[in-house]
Amino acid sequence: MVQVTPFLLVLNLALVAPSLSARKCVLTGRWSNDLGSNMTIAAVNGRGEFSGSYHTAVTATTNEIQVSPLQGSQHLTNQKSHPAFGFTVKWSFSDSITVFTGQCYVDKKGREVLKTMWLLRSHQNDIKDDWKATR
Repeated sequence: MVQVTPFLLVLNLALVAPSLSARKCVLTGRWSNDLGSNMTIAAVNGRGEFSGSYHTAVTATTNEIQVSPLQGSQHLTNQKSHPAFGFTVKWSFSDSITVFTGQCYVDKKGREVLKTMWLLRSHQNDIKDDWKATR
């Protein structure tokens, strides 16, 4: 019986290890970043489309920050375990729009992590000021 125990332990680890590496990242839920902003994504539909809300903690305007709507899409998780995605936030408290693009990962500790880049477009009254409209 002693010789069987190590074999069963190795078999058990072999069966568990693939499930850890194959864990899929799911966008649905509440997300926070290191600056204190919060985002909530509702269910992703069968076409990979989703909606939600974004409450930023950072702004360049003096207006009171408000929760703002977002719309986006992703590659379906049944096709990719770490889907690429993009979404647009139409800020409720300013005349700006931000687009985000990124990918969802599962880190070594099993936590879902979003890595993103963004562009913010501000309204300008004249085409000569276009150069300063995008950050």
